[in-house]
Amino acid sequence: MARVTGIGGVFFKSKMDRMALAAWYHEHLGIPLEDFGGAIFRWPDDKAEDRGVTVWHVAGPESDWFSPSKSAFMINYRVDDLDELIAALKKSGIALCKGPESHENGKFAWIMDPDGNKLELWEPMLWADENKKP
Repeated sequence: MARVTGIGGVFFKSKMDRMALAAWYHEHLGIPLEDFGGAIFRWPDDKAEDRGVTVWHVAGPESDWFSPSKSAFMINYRVDDLDELIAALKKSGIALCKGPESHENGKFAWIMDPDGNKLELWEPMLWADENKKP
């Protein structure tokens, strides 16, 4: 049976100026913009032990996971140094909605973009050899 093998892209509409929003992502999250105005992420560039997995999940209608955003989606961005990124965001006047928090699979923090979309920032856990599954 044919099946989906991964996430091929993330696409969303800007509420105002798409280029200004893309520039915000470039300036504050370091997303490398290509000539067409978007970004291309290549998993070989990711140095985490999981080699760059993407999680797909459907939240229920009662979920407040995306709050305070009114959007029906939230993008999780993998980051290589969450503490450093949080310091840079705070220096730029960007407040955290929540976090940072440590969980079994890494560290998380949440911010809002200028269009009111909640973003999840994730630094994957680096597992000690004795905790890795065979």
